[in-house]
Amino acid sequence: MQPDVAKFLEDVRRACELLHRFTHGKSFTDYEADELLRAGVEREFTIIGEALMQASKKDPTLDRHFTALPRIIGFRNLLVHGYATIDNLTVWGVVEKNLPLLKQQVEALLAQAGPP
Repeated sequence: MQPDVAKFLEDVRRACELLHRFTHGKSFTDYEADELLRAGVEREFTIIGEALMQASKKDPTLDRHFTALPRIIGFRNLLVHGYATIDNLTVWGVVEKNLPLLKQQVEALLAQAGPP
């Protein structure tokens, strides 16, 4: 794996870790009521989408390792460009339903690549 691709994937892993820390033990009600939490979650998802977009430009085979790579990048685009229409329930749903799988997939790919 190219070193810059590994760096982008490490950024994704770190963002997944932070998202887990930010949201662990929280409910949707907590999320909706906390502007700082929402901003932090949206920021980390933006990082994930950007990092995967850049990594996939350098290694087009990455889509084989991620269940929903185009959707992840599309979610990033929505957060950045459609910020006025972001639905909190949608974002929270991604946290609950999609984040664990993404974290698992990026960790497996990094482990497969081995140490830098």
